Amino acid sequence: MGQVNVSINDRSYSVACGDGEEDHLRELARYLDNHVSELAKTVGQVGDARLLLLAGLMISDEYSDVLEKVEVLTAEVAALKKANDAQSVLDEQVEDKVAALLGQATVRIGKIAERLEAS
Repeated sequence: MGQVNVSINDRSYSVACGDGEEDHLRELARYLDNHVSELAKTVGQVGDARLLLLAGLMISDEYSDVLEKVEVLTAEVAALKKANDAQSVLDEQVEDKVAALLGQATVRIGKIAERLEAS
């Protein structure tokens, strides 16, 4: 089990994490610290608990926006896949018709060639 020291609002915290997750945890802590620092500039030092609450709410709002975008993009991808599948069916139908027409043309050309040879 890994252990990481992070700093939020100039306070150090020791946090346990899974082995190999240390760098990711440090990055998350920097992200949180940036939000807390921006809030502290805006609202002042109103206490660590309040700053962390406000930063958590801001990050949750960002997360909510991202989830909505993911849902929209997922729906768009599904619609594109459905359209692509429909287009594939149409392409197969067109290929089948072209193959049938070529087959008919081959038969007709064969008959014409037979008549030409006979004359």
